[in-house]
Amino acid sequence: MRLLVRLLLPLVPWAMLAVTVWRWLLAREPRFALGQRLGFVPPPAAGQTVWLHAASNGELSSARWVIEDLLAARAGLQVLVTTNTATAQAMGAGWGLAGVTVAFAPLDFGPVIQRLLVKWKPQALITVEGEIYPRRFALCAAAQIPIALIGARMSERSFHGWQALQPVMARALARVNMASVQDAASGQRLRALGLPLAAVRAPCDLKAVAIARLVAPSLPPQESRARWLLAASTHAGEEAVILDAFAQVRGTFDHLILAPRHPRRGDDVAALIAARGLGMGRRSGGGMPDDKPVFLADTMGEMDQWYALCGVCIVGGSFVTKGGHTPWEPVRMGCAVVHGPWVENFAAPYETLSQAGGALQVQGAGDLAQALASLNAEAQARHTRAAAQILSGLEGGAQLCHDILTFLPAEGAKIPLHQAQNVAKPKQ
Repeated sequence: MRLLVRLLLPLVPWAMLAVTVWRWLLAREPRFALGQRLGFVPPPAAGQTVWLHAASNGELSSARWVIEDLLAARAGLQVLVTTNTATAQAMGAGWGLAGVTVAFAPLDFGPVIQRLLVKWKPQALITVEGEIYPRRFALCAAAQIPIALIGARMSERSFHGWQALQPVMARALARVNMASVQDAASGQRLRALGLPLAAVRAPCDLKAVAIARLVAPSLPPQESRARWLLAASTHAGEEAVILDAFAQVRGTFDHLILAPRHPRRGDDVAALIAARGLGMGRRSGGGMPDDKPVFLADTMGEMDQWYALCGVCIVGGSFVTKGGHTPWEPVRMGCAVVHGPWVENFAAPYETLSQAGGALQVQGAGDLAQALASLNAEAQARHTRAAAQILSGLEGGAQLCHDILTFLPAEGAKIPLHQAQNVAKPKQ
């Protein structure tokens, strides 16, 4: 199996190229996307340059504060932000940050990466979370461009998958100069795959710091939210568990707002609600929460208003094997957090919250109902105070940006021009 994976690995960039051309032909991406994916990105203005890559919306959003801190710390810095998706490209461009160029990520072909390096001559490559590209890393290392992983995350499932590519992964990680991991477990897995100990820096949860830095929202009084329950970012197999638990705690909660992770599942979730004989409103039909017991929030981009209505948030992705979703968004919005057992994507934050009395872990429908029944207004306030104190104490951003800036020439120093076009093709 491992041999088969290694034989197929060189075909991955070609498959990505085929997908890119197909999407371009179908006009599913802007017309300029194909050129940028081939390395034809807009040139930088004069000044020091950094290349930051984030896969999609979530990764890019979590790294915005890093970009802003670097720009504030180094006058004239030019940042090339690359991302894999059209929505993230549009989001980054919409920020309108001076000194930032947003482009579609280059395909992992040698000539493509070299073209980008020659044009931008970055002083560092910063990669967000789990994006590891063997050729990109090899060519940056050959051009003496330091590589930094920030918010680096490696789940147990991903770790076992990467083990099939251990030699390739080890060579790629050996070229990393700095890695700030999201949690200790991710650091251990990356070390086992080949990350040098010398590259390891202090952990920093990018999403948590991003949320902690947001302006505190103005929320309704806890008493008015105490009988409203939110199930956020749920997946298939979770809604039935949550609806059954809600039916058992109608004496504690009058209303449930059910927000599936993927709104396209709205009809399936509506059928589950109807099968239980519960009155329902639906956001996709233009409705808003009212006196009906269940409100189906099957739209995108409106989670903050559902958080603000509810005293308790059941975090989805944790009652099925999806690894859970971040607890920090409901914590910031003053919700008491309840979650299932599968939270490996955010194991450290949930453990910290649990130890401080800021989150409740449950196993299934019966256990969930029992936990919810204990969360009256007073208990909710107790949980939210403990969780808010944890969130307010999160930082790590200053140290992370300091570590990145050590790779850049001092202000006013002559910038070394990496001769990327002369770099021999490295071994893969």
